[in-house]
Amino acid sequence: MAKNLLIVESPAKARTIENILGKDFEVKSCYGHIRDLEKDDMGIDLNNQYQPRYIVPGEKEKVVRELKQLAKKADEVWLASDEDREGESISWHLAEVLGLDPKTTKRIVFHEITAPAIKKAVENPRRINMNLVNAQQARRVLDRLVGFELSPVLWRKIGMQRSLSAGRVQSVAVRLIVEREREINQFIPESSFKIEALFAAEDINGKPVAFKADGPAKLASQESAETFLNGCKDATYTVTDVTVKPSKRTPTAPFTTSTLQQEAARKLGYGVTKTMLLAQKLYESGKITYMRTDSINLSDTAMQDIHKEVASSYGAAYYQPRRFKNKNESAQEAHEAIRPTYMSNHTVADEETRRLYELIWKRTIASQMSDAEFEKTIARINISTNNETLTATGEVMKFDGFLKVYLEGKDDEDEDNEGILPPLAVGQHPEFREMTAVEKFTRPAPRYTEASLVKKLEELGIGRPSTYAPTISTIIKRNYVEKRDKDGVKREVRLLKLGKNNQVKKEVLVENTGAEKSKLFPTDLGSVVTDFLKQHFKKVMDFGFTARIEEEFDEIAEGKTRWSNMIDSFYKPFHVDIEHTLENAERAKGERELGIDAATGKKVIARMGRYGPMVQIGQVDDEEKPRFAKLKATQSIETITMEEAMELFALPRVLGEYEGQEVAVNVGRFGPYIRLGEQFISIPKGEDLFEMDMDRAIQLIAEKQQADAPIGYYQELPVTKGKGRFGPFIKWNDMFINIPRAYNFDNLSQQDINELVEKKLEKEANRFIKQWPAEKISIENGRWGPFIRFNKKMLKLGKAPDGNKYTAETLADINVDEVKKMIEEQVPNAFAKKTKAAPKKKAATKKAAVKKTATGTKRATTTKK
Repeated sequence: MAKNLLIVESPAKARTIENILGKDFEVKSCYGHIRDLEKDDMGIDLNNQYQPRYIVPGEKEKVVRELKQLAKKADEVWLASDEDREGESISWHLAEVLGLDPKTTKRIVFHEITAPAIKKAVENPRRINMNLVNAQQARRVLDRLVGFELSPVLWRKIGMQRSLSAGRVQSVAVRLIVEREREINQFIPESSFKIEALFAAEDINGKPVAFKADGPAKLASQESAETFLNGCKDATYTVTDVTVKPSKRTPTAPFTTSTLQQEAARKLGYGVTKTMLLAQKLYESGKITYMRTDSINLSDTAMQDIHKEVASSYGAAYYQPRRFKNKNESAQEAHEAIRPTYMSNHTVADEETRRLYELIWKRTIASQMSDAEFEKTIARINISTNNETLTATGEVMKFDGFLKVYLEGKDDEDEDNEGILPPLAVGQHPEFREMTAVEKFTRPAPRYTEASLVKKLEELGIGRPSTYAPTISTIIKRNYVEKRDKDGVKREVRLLKLGKNNQVKKEVLVENTGAEKSKLFPTDLGSVVTDFLKQHFKKVMDFGFTARIEEEFDEIAEGKTRWSNMIDSFYKPFHVDIEHTLENAERAKGERELGIDAATGKKVIARMGRYGPMVQIGQVDDEEKPRFAKLKATQSIETITMEEAMELFALPRVLGEYEGQEVAVNVGRFGPYIRLGEQFISIPKGEDLFEMDMDRAIQLIAEKQQADAPIGYYQELPVTKGKGRFGPFIKWNDMFINIPRAYNFDNLSQQDINELVEKKLEKEANRFIKQWPAEKISIENGRWGPFIRFNKKMLKLGKAPDGNKYTAETLADINVDEVKKMIEEQVPNAFAKKTKAAPKKKAATKKAAVKKTATGTKRATTTKK
């Protein structure tokens, strides 16, 4: 048994460190956080300075048991979780659960997994920094308070979808995306004309080289552009000035978390989450330094390593040491920038992480290389007929410097790239070839990508390196935002051309504009939630206020502020807003009136419905029931037109009859479908329901029938197969059975079918503890213990009479009435008889006027018509 137990966060890291430290150390992983807040009552004692109540979740009990046993046997326990606030918090939780004294337990930190770094950390242990723990605890408590109090408000005021949630950072991120979308929707492009002339002049070898020269400021109209070109007829073009001046480009700083996410998106096409997963893998295998950092510093050791590498690979002229200064004032955590642990390793063997590693290597080494040097030439050319000036610009690289290795990407590509000019001299008359005036349109700000959203959040001081990836994942998962492509639209562009023959020709070109790839689009739900929160919770949605909270977390980390005081100053006014909103706010539907239906004279409204955005003709209180139509995936409440809305009511479309049954197409809750009698067949994406004909419908029906044909039998009942939301499955006796990877889904044998069905039946037999099918109630074994299933709801079991949790054994004798009481505690009126409401009639009396009596009580007075 090793004398020392060292606990880290991940098993990959544990293996690497154990090899470094040798037999005196046993290195084990805690697999991240081992405790979290209780779910009941938020897990926070609001009456006791917001003290959190932590529990070890069921999936971590085995890990904690093993660590406790190992800790008892070890002479000393060392805590080596990551070097940031979250890592510090994990160490503190480990100390609490394992019964270690935080004041004496050895805590070590390192930002690279190399033998020198690990051994140095072991030689210089410290204690758990409670200021960092409290800063992380404050963030966790505050985010729990916001989420747990705001989310039920959304359920009540927007919809009963339990998927709705709000968060301190996620809601602000959605606001950014929603507001950018509205800017784009309201943007009106303005056109202007750009003048560009094409000339030729001889190079040093006497060969003619074409080059371009730009005209003066853009011209506002086609008429002014045509006037300009006509004014250049029979002109002589003379070079009046040639300026040559040196210029240079300087490399960018090494990567921080956010700049790595941005550059990996631009250059590799990676999403933020994928980038962080690959970076984590590189860190844990000892290839790069810690990947959650907002520092751009490099250690002295790293600087020396880079110096050697540059000198040996590129030569001394390419080396230029630099210390970068962080422009982000909120940057914290004394880490290094993200860099390779050894600069001599230009790549890694692992195929999955290679591209990201090489990007980090290039950026790091380029940061300590010489400037790239250029010679920039600006030539001015006079037009004799109108005395206007054209400008030609060229650039020649004299020394590549850091560009030999790396060039930073850009979110928005520049329209023009400077070329190389032939030698030009004052008084020279270059050969005129043609002059054009091309129509250009102004463009709105681009939609956010994952990377540019991270950049914006960082600029605003919102969130920290560890929060960006989970924030983006959450807003997409909650259906507030979609990540998708957008097709371009064709637009006419006017072109005027003056040729050598002094004739001005007019052309109309067609360009594709507005195409976008992997951009973040707000959903209608995201827009409605954002508007509701902005209206009722201004502080939570305010960029400056959210950034200020981050600064207060920093102050807690520095020991300047007591964390419970910071929470108190936020929570009390916030809770008042919650109660006021629950009591007074109207239900948010995001309604937008589109017009009047000519056939019925009723209003046409676009709004959020129970299952998403929809269009409605008529009102709920009309004598005739309103008609509803679901919006297409590409449509939005905010931009749909009256004409587009009315087209939606053309569904369902009856196409004809097939096999004696009616065939119709429509859109339902789960998307477009074909209805064949009582059967529903999903329609693939990209099909237009308004253009689908009978032949195509029959083809899809036939494909479905073929897919649904039995692949075998079990107990004389057919077995079919398909692919669903959770992957491939077989279906037998109305039971769906997922297919593990060990089976060949495309070629399942009868033996495979027997095994799969029998395993499922055995599992189902152990699933139910008690059932009351007539009541649609059952008690089932779940991953975290027994629970009640009522209809489709999964509900908690209360405590047993002895105050302990129920077990499968203690539930054997429970009766249905006891279970119903538990259900009604969580679903009020669950078993109340539902009576059909009588149709509303217009009242014969005016609304009662409420007056206060002398005693202060209220009485109602009614006035008859």
